[in-house]
Amino acid sequence: MLRTSLTALTISVAALGAISLGVNAQGADEIAASVETQDAVAASTFSGLSDHVTTGAVSITGTEGNYTLVFADDFSLDGAPDPVVGFGNDGAYDTGSQLGALAQLTGSQSYALPADFSVADYNEVYVWCEQFSVPLGVASFTVNNTPRNAHGS
Repeated sequence: MLRTSLTALTISVAALGAISLGVNAQGADEIAASVETQDAVAASTFSGLSDHVTTGAVSITGTEGNYTLVFADDFSLDGAPDPVVGFGNDGAYDTGSQLGALAQLTGSQSYALPADFSVADYNEVYVWCEQFSVPLGVASFTVNNTPRNAHGS
């Protein structure tokens, strides 16, 4: 992906010739994150709940019928016995929206959304503890640059 192989970027433009831009590793990560956010139909960052630390960016990419939920490289959960991923609305987790177990506690991961998934049906992404039925983290969507936040943050 961009962030691992991008140390120098060369852009060829027919009218301008070649332009070479030096980009350090941090700059490569910023460019990759920017590209991921630009392709997103919804984006947000996690906030921890229930005394858990949950951080990092999350986005929904794709088009109607072919959406993917993407946790960015900076995603982190401090741990829990049975974390799962799903959606909710206005502070309420929808158990019927569960996508499955959280793949890992840190880093980039993605989840294919059902073909009938509609961004308009939900306004939050949850990391949820099945064992104790409590939220571990929530990210309220930003759709079309309009925050939808039920938690006042």
